[in-house]
Amino acid sequence: MKKTLAFLLLLSGLIFPVKVFSTDPTPIYLADPTMFYHEGVYYLYGTGDNKSNNEGFVVHTSKDLKTWSKAVGATNGYALKKGDAYGNAGFWAPQVFHYQNKFYMSYTADEHIAIATSDSPLGPFKQEQKQPIIPEHRNIDSYVFIDDDGKKYLYHVIVADGGNRIYVAEMEDDFSAIRKNTLTKCIAADTQWENTEKAEWTVTEGPTVVKKDGLYYMIYSANDFRSKDYAVGYAVSKRPLGPWKKDETNPILGRQHTKMNGSGHGDLFKDAKGIWYYVFHTHLSENKVGPRKTALLKVAMPSDSSQKVQFDASDFYYLQSNGIKK
Repeated sequence: MKKTLAFLLLLSGLIFPVKVFSTDPTPIYLADPTMFYHEGVYYLYGTGDNKSNNEGFVVHTSKDLKTWSKAVGATNGYALKKGDAYGNAGFWAPQVFHYQNKFYMSYTADEHIAIATSDSPLGPFKQEQKQPIIPEHRNIDSYVFIDDDGKKYLYHVIVADGGNRIYVAEMEDDFSAIRKNTLTKCIAADTQWENTEKAEWTVTEGPTVVKKDGLYYMIYSANDFRSKDYAVGYAVSKRPLGPWKKDETNPILGRQHTKMNGSGHGDLFKDAKGIWYYVFHTHLSENKVGPRKTALLKVAMPSDSSQKVQFDASDFYYLQSNGIKK
């Protein structure tokens, strides 16, 4: 009887193959990540691995910051796909924001900054005129900040003259260009933690800017991204154009906090309850940089000017996709 039952089960499997769907979580490998929250859903974008970062930007979604979908962008998982907007390769460091019923993506491609638009955070993000905002020189790592008075600012990194340095400029109201007469340098690597290897080419990059209680906070990263000492610091200003004062407690996030090399270059955001978080990347392992892994931790923002920005790396965790569409 047992042999007959086993034979029947085997036969049924041969005639009617059983499909097995795996929901085992897999790590999300997005560097330079950014998080965008809209109508109960978190959207995660970032720089892909060596193959996907030449194709555009995928997007993952979550409703609780714990369970993440597979790539669910409008174009085969991509929210922005090469050919729909500016750029042929090197799609890096996106930022997504919502303004006047439109979704905008500011990003780097071909080492120039561009902005595409969409009717959905899933994309497709497109440009009618496929061109960069600042064509004159190499620029990366953009962050668009809209102040309370409606003025728009582009924080970004100029790659020139022996280093990566963070600049800011006012933008035209339609985000099409910067007002060049307002271009101002914000941050350069001039402290020990920002250049631990004493490299000739110094690096400060990955700016995120938020305003709280009348002060502007810039979160940024320093050192080469391949360095184990790639880390995060912050600076404060009373005006969006600066001057900026770096905090003496920097770095506030690095391998000494996470125990993982290359911890940095992320984005600051609030969850549905108003709690601040920082999404960032780390190296793959002690000995290998990429593909870089995407992580999340809580942030305590100052309640007055006498307090500090504090990153809580004690319970940071890596983001994982469960392999299904949410």
